[in-house]
Amino acid sequence: MRPLEGIRVLEVAMYGFVPSAGAVLADWGADVVKVEHAVNGDPQRGLRQTGTFKVEGDPNPNVAHANRGKRSIGLDMATPEGREVLYELVKGADVFLTSFLPVSRARLGIDVDDIRAVNPRIVYARGSALGPRGPEADKGGYDMTAFWSRAGTAASITPPGHEGVMSPPGPAYGDTVSGTNLAGGIAAALLRRERTGEAPVVDVSLLGSGLWALGQAIAVSVHVGRAWEGVPPRVHASLANPLTGMYRTADDRHISFVMLQPARFWPSVCRCIGRPELADDPRFATTEAIAAHTDDAVKILREVIASRTLAEWSKDLAALDGPWAPVQDTLQAAADQQVRANGYIGQAGELELVASPVQFDVEDTRLGAAPEFAAQTEEILTELGYDWDRILAFKASGAVT
Repeated sequence: MRPLEGIRVLEVAMYGFVPSAGAVLADWGADVVKVEHAVNGDPQRGLRQTGTFKVEGDPNPNVAHANRGKRSIGLDMATPEGREVLYELVKGADVFLTSFLPVSRARLGIDVDDIRAVNPRIVYARGSALGPRGPEADKGGYDMTAFWSRAGTAASITPPGHEGVMSPPGPAYGDTVSGTNLAGGIAAALLRRERTGEAPVVDVSLLGSGLWALGQAIAVSVHVGRAWEGVPPRVHASLANPLTGMYRTADDRHISFVMLQPARFWPSVCRCIGRPELADDPRFATTEAIAAHTDDAVKILREVIASRTLAEWSKDLAALDGPWAPVQDTLQAAADQQVRANGYIGQAGELELVASPVQFDVEDTRLGAAPEFAAQTEEILTELGYDWDRILAFKASGAVT
Protein backbone atom coordinates (compact mmCIF):
# COMPACT_ATOMS: atom_id res chain seq x y z
CA MET A 1 0.00 0.00 0.00
CA ARG A 2 1.37 3.39 -0.96
CA PRO A 3 1.45 5.95 1.88
CA LEU A 4 -1.20 8.32 0.47
CA GLU A 5 -3.70 5.75 -0.76
CA GLY A 6 -7.15 6.88 0.35
CA ILE A 7 -6.16 10.57 0.22
CA ARG A 8 -8.13 12.64 -2.28
CA VAL A 9 -6.56 15.68 -3.89
CA LEU A 10 -8.44 18.30 -5.90
CA GLU A 11 -6.03 20.13 -8.19
CA VAL A 12 -7.03 23.47 -9.70
CA ALA A 13 -3.75 24.42 -11.33
CA MET A 14 -1.97 24.95 -14.64
CA TYR A 15 1.46 24.63 -16.25
CA GLY A 16 4.35 22.89 -14.49
CA PHE A 17 4.94 23.95 -10.90
CA VAL A 18 1.81 23.12 -8.91
CA PRO A 19 0.71 20.22 -11.15
CA SER A 20 4.10 18.61 -10.50
CA ALA A 21 3.20 18.60 -6.81
CA GLY A 22 0.01 16.77 -7.74
CA ALA A 23 2.08 14.30 -9.75
CA VAL A 24 4.24 13.52 -6.72
CA LEU A 25 1.13 13.00 -4.57
CA ALA A 26 -0.26 10.68 -7.25
CA ASP A 27 3.05 8.77 -7.27
CA TRP A 28 2.59 8.36 -3.52
CA GLY A 29 -0.87 6.86 -4.02
CA ALA A 30 -3.28 9.81 -3.74
CA ASP A 31 -6.34 10.04 -5.99
CA VAL A 32 -5.67 13.34 -7.77
CA VAL A 33 -8.55 14.91 -9.71
CA LYS A 34 -7.28 17.60 -12.06
CA VAL A 35 -9.78 20.36 -12.82
CA GLU A 36 -9.16 21.81 -16.29
CA HIS A 37 -10.78 24.66 -18.20
CA ALA A 38 -13.92 23.30 -19.83
CA VAL A 39 -12.86 24.37 -23.33
CA ASN A 40 -9.09 24.79 -23.43
CA GLY A 41 -7.86 22.47 -20.70
CA ASP A 42 -4.51 23.11 -19.01
CA PRO A 43 -2.48 25.41 -21.31
CA GLN A 44 0.45 23.04 -20.76
CA ARG A 45 -1.29 20.67 -23.17
CA GLY A 46 -0.35 23.06 -25.96
CA LEU A 47 3.35 22.96 -25.12
CA ARG A 48 5.00 21.13 -27.99
CA GLN A 49 8.26 23.07 -28.44
CA THR A 50 10.84 23.16 -25.65
CA GLY A 51 14.15 24.62 -26.76
CA THR A 52 15.09 22.87 -30.00
CA PHE A 53 12.91 19.85 -29.21
CA LYS A 54 9.46 19.48 -30.75
CA VAL A 55 6.98 16.76 -29.84
CA GLU A 56 4.55 15.65 -32.54
CA GLY A 57 1.31 13.92 -31.60
CA ASP A 58 0.42 12.18 -28.37
CA PRO A 59 1.46 11.21 -25.79
CA ASN A 60 3.22 14.47 -24.98
CA PRO A 61 5.91 14.15 -22.29
CA ASN A 62 5.69 17.91 -21.71
CA VAL A 63 2.22 17.23 -20.26
CA ALA A 64 2.83 13.79 -18.78
CA HIS A 65 5.78 14.75 -16.57
CA ALA A 66 3.64 16.87 -14.23
CA ASN A 67 0.30 15.13 -14.73
CA ARG A 68 0.89 11.36 -14.61
CA GLY A 69 -1.42 9.30 -12.49
CA LYS A 70 -4.26 11.84 -12.30
CA ARG A 71 -7.85 11.95 -13.47
CA SER A 72 -9.12 14.91 -15.51
CA ILE A 73 -12.44 16.72 -15.46
CA GLY A 74 -13.31 19.63 -17.75
CA LEU A 75 -15.11 22.22 -15.62
CA ASP A 76 -16.18 25.84 -16.06
CA MET A 77 -15.85 27.15 -12.51
CA ALA A 78 -17.26 30.54 -13.54
CA THR A 79 -20.75 29.11 -14.02
CA PRO A 80 -23.14 28.30 -11.15
CA GLU A 81 -23.35 24.68 -12.29
CA GLY A 82 -19.58 24.38 -12.57
CA ARG A 83 -19.11 25.81 -9.11
CA GLU A 84 -21.70 23.39 -7.76
CA VAL A 85 -19.70 20.48 -9.10
CA LEU A 86 -16.47 21.98 -7.78
CA TYR A 87 -17.86 22.30 -4.27
CA GLU A 88 -19.15 18.74 -4.39
CA LEU A 89 -15.59 17.67 -5.20
CA VAL A 90 -14.30 19.82 -2.34
CA LYS A 91 -16.59 18.06 0.14
CA GLY A 92 -14.85 14.74 -0.39
CA ALA A 93 -11.29 16.03 -0.78
CA ASP A 94 -8.46 16.00 1.74
CA VAL A 95 -6.34 18.53 -0.17
CA PHE A 96 -7.18 21.53 -2.33
CA LEU A 97 -4.18 22.35 -4.52
CA THR A 98 -4.08 25.53 -6.59
CA SER A 99 -1.80 27.80 -8.58
CA PHE A 100 -4.39 30.52 -9.20
CA LEU A 101 -3.52 34.10 -8.26
CA PRO A 102 -5.38 35.86 -5.42
CA VAL A 103 -7.64 37.89 -7.71
CA SER A 104 -8.70 34.79 -9.67
CA ARG A 105 -9.24 32.78 -6.50
CA ALA A 106 -11.55 35.46 -5.14
CA ARG A 107 -13.45 35.82 -8.41
CA LEU A 108 -14.01 32.08 -8.78
CA GLY A 109 -14.85 31.45 -5.14
CA ILE A 110 -11.89 29.15 -4.50
CA ASP A 111 -9.94 31.13 -1.91
CA VAL A 112 -9.19 29.67 1.51
CA ASP A 113 -12.38 30.88 3.21
CA ASP A 114 -14.54 29.75 0.27
CA ILE A 115 -13.13 26.23 0.29
CA ARG A 116 -13.02 25.95 4.09
CA ALA A 117 -16.70 26.96 4.23
CA VAL A 118 -17.45 23.79 2.25
CA ASN A 119 -14.89 21.53 3.95
CA PRO A 120 -13.31 22.85 7.17
CA ARG A 121 -10.87 19.91 7.40
CA ILE A 122 -9.32 20.35 3.98
CA VAL A 123 -5.60 21.08 3.62
CA TYR A 124 -5.41 24.17 1.41
CA ALA A 125 -2.15 24.32 -0.59
CA ARG A 126 -1.02 27.25 -2.72
CA GLY A 127 1.87 27.46 -5.13
CA SER A 128 2.92 30.97 -6.07
CA ALA A 129 5.70 32.75 -7.88
CA LEU A 130 6.80 35.15 -5.16
CA GLY A 131 5.13 34.05 -1.91
CA PRO A 132 1.85 34.90 -0.16
CA ARG A 133 3.06 38.11 1.53
CA GLY A 134 4.73 41.34 0.53
CA PRO A 135 3.98 43.95 -2.15
CA GLU A 136 4.28 41.46 -5.03
CA ALA A 137 2.22 38.62 -3.59
CA ASP A 138 -0.41 39.08 -6.30
CA LYS A 139 2.05 38.77 -9.18
CA GLY A 140 2.56 35.65 -11.27
CA GLY A 141 5.73 34.18 -12.67
CA TYR A 142 7.51 31.13 -14.00
CA ASP A 143 10.53 29.14 -12.93
CA MET A 144 12.73 31.11 -15.34
CA THR A 145 11.78 34.39 -13.65
CA ALA A 146 11.25 33.62 -9.98
CA PHE A 147 13.32 30.46 -9.37
CA TRP A 148 16.19 30.77 -11.83
CA SER A 149 16.69 34.51 -12.24
CA ARG A 150 15.41 36.28 -9.15
CA ALA A 151 16.55 33.73 -6.55
CA GLY A 152 20.19 33.92 -7.67
CA THR A 153 20.99 30.77 -9.65
CA ALA A 154 21.30 32.41 -13.07
CA ALA A 155 23.86 34.97 -11.89
CA SER A 156 25.70 32.46 -9.70
CA ILE A 157 26.13 29.88 -12.46
CA THR A 158 27.19 32.40 -15.12
CA PRO A 159 31.01 32.50 -15.36
CA PRO A 160 32.73 35.88 -15.00
CA GLY A 161 33.12 37.58 -18.37
CA HIS A 162 30.48 35.40 -20.02
CA GLU A 163 28.29 37.33 -22.46
CA GLY A 164 24.68 37.14 -21.35
CA VAL A 165 23.31 34.88 -18.61
CA MET A 166 23.20 31.10 -18.40
CA SER A 167 19.79 29.53 -19.01
CA PRO A 168 18.24 26.68 -17.00
CA PRO A 169 19.46 23.23 -18.02
CA GLY A 170 16.01 22.07 -19.09
CA PRO A 171 12.29 22.91 -19.11
CA ALA A 172 10.37 23.03 -15.81
CA TYR A 173 13.62 22.75 -13.85
CA GLY A 174 12.58 25.07 -11.04
CA ASP A 175 8.95 23.99 -11.39
CA THR A 176 9.77 20.38 -10.59
CA VAL A 177 12.01 21.19 -7.63
CA SER A 178 9.37 23.55 -6.23
CA GLY A 179 6.57 21.06 -6.85
CA THR A 180 8.37 18.41 -4.83
CA ASN A 181 8.76 20.92 -1.99
CA LEU A 182 5.02 21.61 -2.15
CA ALA A 183 4.16 17.90 -2.09
CA GLY A 184 6.33 17.46 1.00
CA GLY A 185 4.58 20.37 2.70
CA ILE A 186 1.20 18.84 1.93
CA ALA A 187 2.27 15.50 3.39
CA ALA A 188 3.41 17.26 6.59
CA ALA A 189 0.09 19.15 6.75
CA LEU A 190 -1.85 15.89 6.43
CA LEU A 191 0.16 14.46 9.33
CA ARG A 192 -0.64 17.52 11.44
CA ARG A 193 -4.33 17.17 10.62
CA GLU A 194 -4.19 13.49 11.56
CA ARG A 195 -2.60 14.25 14.92
CA THR A 196 -4.35 17.47 15.93
CA GLY A 197 -7.43 17.81 13.73
CA GLU A 198 -6.06 21.12 12.43
CA ALA A 199 -5.63 21.50 8.68
CA PRO A 200 -3.03 24.19 7.91
CA VAL A 201 -2.67 26.31 4.79
CA VAL A 202 0.48 25.30 2.90
CA ASP A 203 2.46 27.81 0.85
CA VAL A 204 5.43 27.18 -1.42
CA SER A 205 6.80 29.65 -3.95
CA LEU A 206 9.20 29.43 -6.85
CA LEU A 207 11.21 32.24 -5.29
CA GLY A 208 11.48 30.51 -1.91
CA SER A 209 12.39 27.20 -3.53
CA GLY A 210 15.05 28.87 -5.64
CA LEU A 211 16.58 30.44 -2.56
CA TRP A 212 16.50 27.11 -0.73
CA ALA A 213 18.21 25.31 -3.65
CA LEU A 214 21.02 27.90 -3.50
CA GLY A 215 20.85 28.20 0.28
CA GLN A 216 24.42 27.27 1.20
CA ALA A 217 25.91 29.66 -1.35
CA ILE A 218 23.62 32.46 -0.19
CA ALA A 219 24.57 31.84 3.44
CA VAL A 220 28.27 32.00 2.60
CA SER A 221 27.77 35.09 0.44
CA VAL A 222 25.90 36.97 3.14
CA HIS A 223 28.49 35.95 5.73
CA VAL A 224 31.51 37.14 3.72
CA GLY A 225 29.74 40.02 1.97
CA ARG A 226 30.48 38.91 -1.60
CA ALA A 227 28.15 37.61 -4.31
CA TRP A 228 28.68 34.02 -5.37
CA GLU A 229 30.51 33.70 -8.71
CA GLY A 230 30.41 30.99 -11.31
CA VAL A 231 33.54 29.11 -12.33
CA PRO A 232 34.71 29.57 -15.94
CA PRO A 233 33.88 26.52 -18.07
CA ARG A 234 36.41 23.67 -17.95
CA VAL A 235 38.61 25.44 -15.44
CA HIS A 236 39.52 23.30 -12.46
CA ALA A 237 37.03 23.87 -9.65
CA SER A 238 39.45 24.16 -6.73
CA LEU A 239 42.59 26.22 -6.32
CA ALA A 240 43.86 23.95 -3.55
CA ASN A 241 42.57 20.45 -4.36
CA PRO A 242 43.33 18.60 -7.59
CA LEU A 243 40.79 15.92 -6.64
CA THR A 244 37.82 18.27 -6.92
CA GLY A 245 37.17 19.12 -10.55
CA MET A 246 36.53 17.93 -14.10
CA TYR A 247 38.92 15.97 -16.30
CA ARG A 248 38.51 15.30 -20.02
CA THR A 249 38.91 11.77 -21.39
CA ALA A 250 40.29 10.66 -24.77
CA ASP A 251 36.79 10.42 -26.28
CA ASP A 252 35.87 13.98 -25.23
CA ARG A 253 33.85 12.90 -22.21
CA HIS A 254 34.47 14.20 -18.71
CA ILE A 255 35.03 12.70 -15.28
CA SER A 256 34.04 14.58 -12.15
CA PHE A 257 36.19 14.10 -9.05
CA VAL A 258 34.86 15.31 -5.69
CA MET A 259 37.23 14.15 -2.96
CA LEU A 260 37.28 16.79 -0.26
CA GLN A 261 40.12 15.10 1.67
CA PRO A 262 42.84 14.98 -1.01
CA ALA A 263 45.62 13.50 1.13
CA ARG A 264 43.37 10.61 2.12
CA PHE A 265 42.39 9.72 -1.44
CA TRP A 266 45.54 10.65 -3.38
CA PRO A 267 47.22 7.20 -3.06
CA SER A 268 44.07 5.44 -4.29
CA VAL A 269 43.81 7.77 -7.28
CA CYS A 270 47.45 7.16 -8.13
CA ARG A 271 46.96 3.39 -8.11
CA CYS A 272 43.79 3.56 -10.22
CA ILE A 273 45.35 5.75 -12.90
CA GLY A 274 48.43 3.54 -13.16
CA ARG A 275 50.85 6.00 -11.54
CA PRO A 276 51.51 4.42 -8.10
CA GLU A 277 54.87 6.21 -7.77
CA LEU A 278 53.04 9.52 -7.35
CA ALA A 279 51.67 8.34 -4.02
CA ASP A 280 55.16 8.76 -2.54
CA ASP A 281 55.92 12.06 -4.26
CA PRO A 282 56.72 14.59 -1.50
CA ARG A 283 54.77 17.27 -3.41
CA PHE A 284 51.60 15.33 -2.61
CA ALA A 285 52.40 13.84 0.79
CA THR A 286 50.06 16.00 2.89
CA THR A 287 46.98 18.14 2.42
CA GLU A 288 49.14 21.25 2.74
CA ALA A 289 51.65 19.97 0.19
CA ILE A 290 48.90 19.06 -2.24
CA ALA A 291 47.40 22.53 -1.87
CA ALA A 292 50.76 24.11 -2.61
CA HIS A 293 51.28 21.93 -5.68
CA THR A 294 47.72 21.72 -7.02
CA ASP A 295 48.75 23.03 -10.44
CA ASP A 296 51.31 20.24 -10.79
CA ALA A 297 48.81 17.59 -9.77
CA VAL A 298 46.11 18.93 -12.09
CA LYS A 299 48.54 18.92 -15.02
CA ILE A 300 49.48 15.29 -14.34
CA LEU A 301 45.88 14.17 -13.96
CA ARG A 302 44.80 15.97 -17.12
CA GLU A 303 47.50 14.32 -19.18
CA VAL A 304 46.88 10.84 -17.80
CA ILE A 305 43.07 10.94 -17.96
CA ALA A 306 43.15 12.39 -21.48
CA SER A 307 45.02 9.28 -22.64
CA ARG A 308 42.07 6.86 -22.28
CA THR A 309 38.34 6.73 -22.96
CA LEU A 310 35.60 7.06 -20.38
CA ALA A 311 34.68 3.40 -20.80
CA GLU A 312 38.26 2.39 -20.01
CA TRP A 313 38.43 4.71 -17.01
CA SER A 314 35.09 3.46 -15.71
CA LYS A 315 36.66 0.02 -15.28
CA ASP A 316 39.87 1.29 -13.72
CA LEU A 317 38.17 3.77 -11.38
CA ALA A 318 35.71 1.16 -10.08
CA ALA A 319 38.22 0.44 -7.32
CA LEU A 320 38.68 4.10 -6.40
CA ASP A 321 37.94 4.80 -2.75
CA GLY A 322 36.73 8.36 -3.31
CA PRO A 323 33.63 9.76 -5.02
CA TRP A 324 33.71 10.29 -8.76
CA ALA A 325 31.18 10.25 -11.58
CA PRO A 326 30.99 10.41 -15.36
CA VAL A 327 29.48 13.62 -16.73
CA GLN A 328 26.38 12.42 -18.57
CA ASP A 329 23.83 13.98 -20.88
CA THR A 330 20.11 13.26 -20.53
CA LEU A 331 20.14 10.12 -22.67
CA GLN A 332 23.20 8.75 -20.90
CA ALA A 333 21.66 9.46 -17.51
CA ALA A 334 18.42 7.74 -18.56
CA ALA A 335 20.36 4.64 -19.65
CA ASP A 336 22.60 4.52 -16.55
CA GLN A 337 22.39 1.02 -15.05
CA GLN A 338 22.34 2.44 -11.52
CA VAL A 339 19.39 4.66 -12.46
CA ARG A 340 17.56 1.65 -13.89
CA ALA A 341 18.44 -0.64 -10.99
CA ASN A 342 16.79 1.79 -8.58
CA GLY A 343 13.67 2.36 -10.66
CA TYR A 344 14.33 6.07 -10.98
CA ILE A 345 12.79 5.97 -14.46
CA GLY A 346 9.60 4.01 -15.01
CA GLN A 347 6.92 3.25 -17.54
CA ALA A 348 3.86 5.50 -17.51
CA GLY A 349 1.53 4.37 -20.26
CA GLU A 350 3.43 4.72 -23.52
CA LEU A 351 6.11 6.97 -22.02
CA GLU A 352 9.12 6.51 -19.81
CA LEU A 353 9.10 9.18 -17.10
CA VAL A 354 11.38 10.06 -14.22
CA ALA A 355 9.84 8.95 -10.94
CA SER A 356 9.55 11.38 -8.07
CA PRO A 357 12.63 10.85 -5.90
CA VAL A 358 11.08 9.44 -2.71
CA GLN A 359 10.67 5.67 -2.44
CA PHE A 360 8.91 3.67 0.27
CA ASP A 361 10.05 0.25 1.47
CA VAL A 362 12.71 0.18 -1.28
CA GLU A 363 10.11 -0.30 -3.99
CA ASP A 364 9.87 1.31 -7.40
CA THR A 365 7.48 4.23 -7.61
CA ARG A 366 4.36 3.23 -9.52
CA LEU A 367 3.68 5.67 -12.33
CA GLY A 368 0.32 6.17 -13.98
CA ALA A 369 -0.23 7.64 -17.42
CA ALA A 370 -1.32 11.27 -17.72
CA PRO A 371 -5.02 11.63 -18.49
CA GLU A 372 -6.36 12.93 -21.75
CA PHE A 373 -8.25 16.18 -21.38
CA ALA A 374 -11.52 15.63 -19.46
CA ALA A 375 -11.19 11.87 -19.92
CA GLN A 376 -12.74 11.08 -16.53
CA THR A 377 -15.45 13.75 -16.37
CA GLU A 378 -18.40 11.32 -16.45
CA GLU A 379 -16.67 8.91 -14.07
CA ILE A 380 -16.02 11.65 -11.53
CA LEU A 381 -19.54 13.08 -11.78
CA THR A 382 -21.03 9.62 -11.33
CA GLU A 383 -18.92 9.14 -8.20
CA LEU A 384 -20.37 12.40 -6.85
CA GLY A 385 -23.86 10.90 -7.19
CA TYR A 386 -25.09 12.75 -10.27
CA ASP A 387 -27.38 10.79 -12.57
CA TRP A 388 -27.06 10.86 -16.35
CA ASP A 389 -29.86 13.39 -16.82
CA ARG A 390 -28.00 15.84 -14.61
CA ILE A 391 -24.68 15.07 -16.27
CA LEU A 392 -26.15 15.71 -19.71
CA ALA A 393 -27.64 18.96 -18.43
CA PHE A 394 -24.22 20.03 -17.18
CA LYS A 395 -22.75 19.26 -20.58
CA ALA A 396 -25.53 21.11 -22.42
CA SER A 397 -24.93 24.22 -20.32
CA GLY A 398 -21.18 24.12 -20.95
CA ALA A 399 -20.43 23.68 -17.25
CA VAL A 400 -18.54 20.45 -17.88
CA THR A 401 -16.75 18.83 -20.77
